[in-house]
Amino acid sequence: MRPLTKKQRISALAATAALVAAGVTAGTAGAAPSGSADAKANGALPAKLSASQHTSLVKKADTKAAKAADAKALGLGAKEALHVKDVIKNKDGATHTRYERTYDGLPVLGGDLVVHKSADGKVTRTSKATKAKIAVKSTTAAAAHKPAKADAKGSKAPRKVVWASDGKPVLAWETVVGGTQKSGAPNQLHVITDANTGKKLFEFQGVKEGSGESQYSGSVELGTSGSEGKFTMVDEKRGKNETTDLKNGQSGDGELFTDEDDKWGTGKPEDAQTAGVDAHYGAASTWDYYKNVHGREGIAGDGKGARSRVHYGDSYVNAFWEDGCFCMTYGDGEGNKKPLTSLDVAAHEMSHGVTSTTANLEYAGESGGLNEATSDIFAAAVEFNANNKEDVPDYMVGEKIDINGDGTPLRYMDEPSKDGQSLDYWDTNAGDVDVHYSSGIANHFFFLLSVGSGEREVNGVKYNSPTKGGEKLEGIGIEKAEKIWFKALTEEMTSTTDYKAARAATLKAAEGLYGADSAEVKAVGAAWTGVNVAG
Repeated sequence: MRPLTKKQRISALAATAALVAAGVTAGTAGAAPSGSADAKANGALPAKLSASQHTSLVKKADTKAAKAADAKALGLGAKEALHVKDVIKNKDGATHTRYERTYDGLPVLGGDLVVHKSADGKVTRTSKATKAKIAVKSTTAAAAHKPAKADAKGSKAPRKVVWASDGKPVLAWETVVGGTQKSGAPNQLHVITDANTGKKLFEFQGVKEGSGESQYSGSVELGTSGSEGKFTMVDEKRGKNETTDLKNGQSGDGELFTDEDDKWGTGKPEDAQTAGVDAHYGAASTWDYYKNVHGREGIAGDGKGARSRVHYGDSYVNAFWEDGCFCMTYGDGEGNKKPLTSLDVAAHEMSHGVTSTTANLEYAGESGGLNEATSDIFAAAVEFNANNKEDVPDYMVGEKIDINGDGTPLRYMDEPSKDGQSLDYWDTNAGDVDVHYSSGIANHFFFLLSVGSGEREVNGVKYNSPTKGGEKLEGIGIEKAEKIWFKALTEEMTSTTDYKAARAATLKAAEGLYGADSAEVKAVGAAWTGVNVAG
């Protein structure tokens, strides 16, 4: 399926891309001015909450009284209702409550918003996916324009919604078309049509194509369960993350990996357990990263684990995330010799789940590019956090899986266009490009913010990152850059965030962490200017 015009804002998955298919020049950015940055950073960082503490926060925010108070403060109409999706609490006590919205009982797509409150509970500001007033003349659809029920396996009957993501809200139908994509991945194509005219308004893909001996990370420790004679790949310490074997099937949960002596795999793809080892290790490393760096226990922050399914299909050259099963799925690559289970791929797929349970960036247009970039950004961050000597941290995506067959990475963050299709810089056509390639803009921004421009060397890898206007930039380090992106994603971004709004979101996050006049804020602005995203 080929992307259509920008006006139609339709983006499709490329089969081989699915994890695959003038401003201020920053100086050396270290600590912010004495007496302000450290204090603000300590307070504005996410508080480390247990799963039960997070659940308690959500329940408190989801009470009738709390939602009514916020609805009143926001000036919502009588037919509008708020539904709590997530709550982020900072160390200083400030909270950020993410709401989804309904109108007369119908889901409002693009109606999500975040209410920001100080530690004493006062509303300080809001972040909205749309500024439009949510209202439609009637919630009764024209019978002649109800779409036919899709008959492919996995399809869902049309549901009535209010479409508010693009301009004036309209009554619409959302139909989920199942079946299988050309790449072999499951299909979950969401099609939005005007309920009164039948005109297609939007569509997006719901599938985000994404001690053991591993193939890519060497000898690793695994969290397993059971006892002598029957161990299973169930990680009790990490929400019961589990890894299963699809045995080349394309549906179902798969069969849980078991082993008699708790020593898994041989490091060779011929041993079915080996791909399981890589996937299970990747899931554990990603869990540990979000918990230890950002205080988030589990993908959704609720302490619940996810499933990793390996050996999908036959020679399937892809990996993907599905919200429906809350799971990652991995193919075995060309000739079933290169499973797509490397550490950065696992982190990429799990991070789609984090995006889904927070900003829920629409998987199309510029927001879709930001969705994909978020997974690439945190894939790099997980690599640096794990610091595995067999998979040395770098700013490339999929360098281990050899998806191109010539030893080159799938994507480059320092100069994304080196893959032949990704964008280095924003332009007015960015929303028309496949999300896996428009992601290059944010990936490039993150590299410039972390490392800087020009010739650089990190962990023995040489980079030479350009900027649109030839600016010379110094990075602030990945440890600061990752915290800025996470705060922006979880507190500021909404489903419709585009590149200009992402600039504003990251500047706001950096200001909260390091102070309004900090070197970090200036570096964020300069890095966005470097990829042609102006303020």
